[in-house]
Amino acid sequence: MSASPLVDIRGLEKKFDLSGSFLEQVSFKNGRFQRKQEAVHAINGVDLQVFKGEALCVVGESGCGKSTVARTIMGLLSPTAGEVHYEGKRIDTLEGKALLPYRRKMQMIFQNPYASLNPRMTIQQTLEEPIHFHHPEWSKADVLNKVQEVMQSVGIDPDWGSRFGHEFSGGQRQRIAIARALAVDPEFIVADEPISALDVSIQAQVLNLMMDAQESRNLTYLFITHDLAVVEHFGTRVAVMYLGRVCELAPTKALFATPRHPYTQALLSAIPRLEDGRPNYIRLQGEVPTPVNLPSGCVFHGRCPYANDRCRQEIPELFATDDGGQVACHGVEEGRL
Repeated sequence: MSASPLVDIRGLEKKFDLSGSFLEQVSFKNGRFQRKQEAVHAINGVDLQVFKGEALCVVGESGCGKSTVARTIMGLLSPTAGEVHYEGKRIDTLEGKALLPYRRKMQMIFQNPYASLNPRMTIQQTLEEPIHFHHPEWSKADVLNKVQEVMQSVGIDPDWGSRFGHEFSGGQRQRIAIARALAVDPEFIVADEPISALDVSIQAQVLNLMMDAQESRNLTYLFITHDLAVVEHFGTRVAVMYLGRVCELAPTKALFATPRHPYTQALLSAIPRLEDGRPNYIRLQGEVPTPVNLPSGCVFHGRCPYANDRCRQEIPELFATDDGGQVACHGVEEGRL
């Protein structure tokens, strides 16, 4: 792993406004006008570094902000606060032609292969489009050769080119989506739950395909998932998110062997294992708070059995642990856990 990160996000925040127009925010109550503004706090100060050649997996339950982080890094959403850097250059403020080189270097594989392919385009047209866009100077023969090469690299028969997306199964469509991402020779790929919509029997094939592509093309992945078995198989490092914040970040083996944060411990205890002497399943109390009204202090304190007054008042920051990871927990920092 290189010393400087390929992708560096600092203090990333994203809010989605729920208030509507100014007139919808204003109400007349108790003889005076009042203005009420509400927002979904999807990401709340996320710091992440992705190093060249690794597969950083981001895990957490639904609604924790994983996909919002992915889309903000890719520029599909603009951050409310914070910065996104690629190879040391800030890119979240770039627009138009200045952003084009990064569009080619950074590609995304979406969750739903049934929705991410244009139904009006053949597979050949789907794969040719990004190549034409990023390499307008290429001849027709060069484009055709590139499409054929990338189709073969992901196990697609080049004869499929004349067919449409609806003629293929989910696994085949996801292979086509991976081929589309690889067509412009990217360095960094964000995969947003790319196998969750597929049959279990197909998931391993697509995962192995992505691992082979990483090795042969020297790719770097940010892999969004909620499947911890996939993380154990695929990830170099793991970032665990809860309610828009990273609560633990560690190398995969270290995280699965000795999870430090109480939420990570509860998450890993839920994995079914055929072993004697494994730790008992940890049942968390309460419900996940709403991201509209975030709790004060540590976002996990309402469900944590170890929370004290400091946890309820002060937001914990990530600090380095002795196993090469980072954890945001006052209890770990104070030696209580």
